[in-house]
Amino acid sequence: MVVNTQSRSGREAYQRARAALEERGVELVESHAVSRSGRLRRVLEQLVAQGTRRILIGGGDGTLSGAVSHLLGREVTLGVVPLGTGNDFARSLGIPAEVEAACDVIAQGYAARVDVGLANGRPFLNAASLGLASAIARRLTKELKQRAGKLAYPMAAAAEVKDLKHFRVRLWADSQELELDALQLVVGNGRYHGAGNMVAPDATLDDRRLHVYAVAAPSASSGREGTGLGQLQDVATLARVALAVRTGEHVEHPSVTSLRAARLYVEASPVQEVNADGELVGMTPMRFEVAPAALRVYAPAPAD
Repeated sequence: MVVNTQSRSGREAYQRARAALEERGVELVESHAVSRSGRLRRVLEQLVAQGTRRILIGGGDGTLSGAVSHLLGREVTLGVVPLGTGNDFARSLGIPAEVEAACDVIAQGYAARVDVGLANGRPFLNAASLGLASAIARRLTKELKQRAGKLAYPMAAAAEVKDLKHFRVRLWADSQELELDALQLVVGNGRYHGAGNMVAPDATLDDRRLHVYAVAAPSASSGREGTGLGQLQDVATLARVALAVRTGEHVEHPSVTSLRAARLYVEASPVQEVNADGELVGMTPMRFEVAPAALRVYAPAPAD
C-alpha cells in the first residue's frame, strides 16, 4: 500500500487504512507513506519491477492519475482508497468515500477492467479540459484544497469567472467535424469530473468511448462579444450549466454540445492550456484517445 500524505486527508487516513485492511484479512507486505510525487513514482517503479501484483493507493485523483502510467500493460490490480478533494475516479467506479468502506471493496476482491484516456499519449482517468474548467484546475493549489476542502472548487470558479474569455475550437471526433466559440470544453473518460460534476449521465469507465461536452459562448452569436452585456450573458449561461452539470441535465442545455468518440483531435484559437485530472499536460492542438480495458482495479461487484 502506498498513501500520499499530501492529499487532503492522507495523514489521518494512513493508519486507519492499514488497520481496516488488516481487520478484513488483507495482509500488507509493504506499506509506504509518501509526501512527494517523486518518491511516489520511485516506490511504484520499484514495486512493479519486483513483480508486485496488487498495489493499493491512497490519495486523490491527481495521485491516482500520476500512478496509472506505471500500471498500464502490467498484470497489476489497483486498489483505491479515496483521500482527495474530488475523488471522481472512485465516484465513477462506485467506491465509497469513507476509508473503511473503500477497504471493504478491496477486501471483497472483485476486479474490473476499465478504460484509460490518453492526451497526446499521456494517461488520464477522469477528464481533460480547456477554457474555464482548465483555469479552475490551475487555481486549485494544494494549499487551497487543504484549506477549503470541498469548497475549493466553487471558490476557484468564482475567482476565474471575472476573467472569462471564449476561444474558437475545432473538433474532429471520429467521422464528425465541429467548430464553435466555446467557454469550456471537457473530454471525459469516466462519468465525473470537478468533484462530482457529470461529463455525461450515461458515461462509464468501460464503454470504450470519450464523452465530450462544450459550452458555447452566447455573446459570440448574439453580437455582444466584447461588451459588458456579452460578459453577463456568458457568465449567466455558465451558471445555469454549472447547476445542471451536477445531475447530467446540462446535455439538454441549448448552449451545450455533447458527443462521444473513440478518438478526438482538438485545435483552438488562441492556443489553450489542456488540463487532465488536475495537471497541466500541454497546449493545443491535442489528440485524445481511449486505451480500452487498460487498467484492472478493485471495484464493487456488479449486482446480480
